Amino acid sequence: MAVEGAHPDRVCLGAIAGAHGVGGAVRVRSFTTEPADVAAYGPVSDEDGKRVFEIDIIGEAKGVMLANIFGVNDRGAAEALKGTRLYVARDALPAPEDDEFYHGDLLGLAVELVDGTRFGVVTGIRTVGETEVLEIARNDSLPSLMAPFTKQTVPLVDLDGGRIVIDPPAGLIEDSEGDAP
Repeated sequence: MAVEGAHPDRVCLGAIAGAHGVGGAVRVRSFTTEPADVAAYGPVSDEDGKRVFEIDIIGEAKGVMLANIFGVNDRGAAEALKGTRLYVARDALPAPEDDEFYHGDLLGLAVELVDGTRFGVVTGIRTVGETEVLEIARNDSLPSLMAPFTKQTVPLVDLDGGRIVIDPPAGLIEDSEGDAP
């Protein structure tokens, strides 16, 4: 199964959420631990790598970073960039700490239960409050499962083996099946 946004040589740092004001500034939804770091690693590119952007963070508002992009000078040009995902070369980033992972490294990993049963594939990572949540497309054609990305629920991430192991809390799988007794 192909996973949208998975690029082995690049990491997605954020996405342009829309225009801010009339002078060409943009709102950027940052996917970095420190939101301003979306601009900390040099120029970024769009998903296919054809357009390169130099970003200057100018502030923060309502959970997004406010930024100027070199060459974007009016609201129309800023609005045209809405939805653009921003990537940087993987080698521009520091190595993750122990028990830290880049989202792009998790996308596409096989998911197994603790008993070894193949369960699905990681198709997305979301932030819900203070918790990262894995979206898992299931092998059994049931709806995707959202599992908290905590040490308790995900006791093993094996990047070299291309898999993660989940130990879902009681009721999580049954609740996602809809008709559970």
